Formats: sequence, structure tokens, C-alpha cells
Amino acid sequence: MSGTVQGVLYRNFVAEYARHLALVGYVRNTPDSTVEVVAQGYHDKLEEFIGHLHKGTFLSRVSDVDVEWHAPSQRFQSFNIKGS
Repeated sequence: MSGTVQGVLYRNFVAEYARHLALVGYVRNTPDSTVEVVAQGYHDKLEEFIGHLHKGTFLSRVSDVDVEWHAPSQRFQSFNIKGS
């Protein structure tokens, strides 16, 4: 995600909704001021999740959500917030 997405509770917003949908994976800030999300789950839940990512928090301004679909390369047990 790009836009105003760091320092505005966006990672918590993402993690809470991912857990609500029973998705696994992680969300983390990146050095280029974007946010990276890796999520695994049922396709319909992932589609719903992607729609939610565009909304953001009341403090965030999401300008772009770049989505890439891949076969899982690792298995996650839960959805976590990585980094600071």
C-alpha cells in the first residue's frame, strides 16, 4: 500500500481485519514508506480483504493497493504485525 500508511495505525487496521476473516500472514512497514501485506486464505475472503485495504484508517490516505497473486511459498500459523 502506498499513500499515508505509516504512523497512522494502518498495520493494526490490517491485522485486525485479517484476523476477523481468518487469514494468516503478516503486515509490515517498508523502508520506502509503503506497507507490505502477505495474506493467505480462501479466495473470497482475500477479495474482501483487498477491498478493505483501500479504506484505511481515519488517519491514513491509501493511494494505491498493488496486488500480486502467488502460490504459497511458506505456511503461516496466524496473522502478525512485523517490525516497529
